[in-house]
Order: sequence, then C-alpha cells, then structure tokens
Amino acid sequence: MFLEQRGNKKQKKGWIEVVCGSMFSGKTEELIRRLKRAEFAKLKVEIYKPSVDTRYDENDVVSHQGTTIRSTPVPASENILLLANDVDVIGIDEAQFFDDQLPIVCEKLANSGIRVIVAGLDMDFSGKPFGPIPSLLAKAEYVTKVHAICMACGELAQFSHRKIASENLVVLGEVDEYEPLCRKCYTMVTSLK
Repeated sequence: MFLEQRGNKKQKKGWIEVVCGSMFSGKTEELIRRLKRAEFAKLKVEIYKPSVDTRYDENDVVSHQGTTIRSTPVPASENILLLANDVDVIGIDEAQFFDDQLPIVCEKLANSGIRVIVAGLDMDFSGKPFGPIPSLLAKAEYVTKVHAICMACGELAQFSHRKIASENLVVLGEVDEYEPLCRKCYTMVTSLK
C-alpha cells in the first residue's frame, strides 16, 4: 500500500485502474486476479457488479473461465459510495452497465485513498463507446486493454459482434449471442447487414 507522509499523519493514496476490451478478452479474469492478489496482501477488498448482470450468478462475479469472487450486486453506482466502508481496494465488474455517475463515484473513492479497479466493455455491439467507460478511461491512472481472438481469422479481436438480431443496446449473452472479431472481420460482417 502506498502511503504519503503529511505531518504526523499517514494518508493512503488512491487511484483508478480500468481493464477494458471486447467480450471474451479476459477482462473479468484480470479483475479477479488483481483483487485476489490484493486479498493475499491482506488488504480489505470489496467487489460490486450491476444487479442487472445475473448470467452466471446472482451475486458473485464469474469469469467466462469459471473463476469466481464474491461480490455485491448494486442497482446504481451511487450505492457503491454507501456500501464502501473502511476498504483498501474496490473492484467493479461490467462497468458498461452502470449509469453515467460511475466515473464521479470512482473519483470520489480514489480521492478518499481507495484503489479502484474497473472492468468493462469499451465498445458496444455496434462499435460505439459504451456507457461510462470512455469517461473512466480519461480519468484513470492506469488503463489495460485486453484482446480476445477473432473467431473468423485468429487475429487479435477488439470488437464484440452480436450474432442475433436485436437493436437493444443491452442483450446479456454468451457465445451463442456474441463472438469476438478483429477490425477487418467485424467490418466485413457488419457491412453485409
């Protein structure tokens, strides 16, 4: 834990980390890895996810690989401020599903000395910036972009192609509904629609 000396008082330094990328790129796996390392270091860790995400479990954060960590589902980002008491590290999964207040919440947490680790999709199925992620990227001290493997050609993939017909922005799904594609393959597939 980083400490800053201010007179006789030690004050924790907080910051924001963002792990982003397409579906199936390992965002949640990386979030869980960082949080478990913090727990191993005996830091107090809390994890939150949007209550709308119930794909694998009502409460726990679960990666596509099946790795899990306990979490608290919340309906809005402001709830995180109400629940985060006496913690060193906060993890937030599926950040794209949170409201536009999430960057402000993360800043308040970081300003109070908490390390905030956020994971989420940086782009929606149409290739547009997704929810509060662009603002979080601008405010973060550390950004990690992870990539999946293109299901069409095997190159690095950064797009989440929706395979089912729906114009809804949020469609919770897995491999039946989405596939990761590289820029070339994504452009080819979407230009045919």
